Amino acid sequence: MAHNPLADPEPLIRRVYSYVAYRIGDGPDAEDVTSATIERALRYRSSYDPKKGKPQSWLIGIARSCVDDHLRERALVAAGQLVEQAGPDELEGSAVLRLSLGAAVAALDDLDRELIGLRYGADLSTRQIGALLSMMPGAVDVALHRARERLRLLLEGHGVVSTRQAARGRHTAAAEQLS
Repeated sequence: MAHNPLADPEPLIRRVYSYVAYRIGDGPDAEDVTSATIERALRYRSSYDPKKGKPQSWLIGIARSCVDDHLRERALVAAGQLVEQAGPDELEGSAVLRLSLGAAVAALDDLDRELIGLRYGADLSTRQIGALLSMMPGAVDVALHRARERLRLLLEGHGVVSTRQAARGRHTAAAEQLS
């Protein structure tokens, strides 16, 4: 075997889990999809070509496929079922933000979710994302910027105030006290 892409699995597994958790949420489902990804990578490791990219990009490509499989399966199982969610008044700070972020990310279109997941979940560079999605790095940067802007607007719609808005609000309140 020319090169074992899973020679140092721990950082790869953490990166795959982070990506999967961004796409489908933390917890047992993310662990299952991460395991399925590693199993598939072990089964097909002979197909890894170091000339086409780093092991992390190869593994994230496999994870994308496993996430899509999981989402299709979950849609079939959950058809017609509603998931009960806790209200914002039942949760504190970061938990509310996390739920709002999850809902906002889920409301994005497929490409935006994929871009956000690859950039912040898998911590891939724009060049690596471009290679995975067959996009030029500059196009990835533009698409990520637009996806982040749409995500910001969705979060504001969920009542999450951006740090810019919070700073503006503090500045306005301070100016009003001075006058």
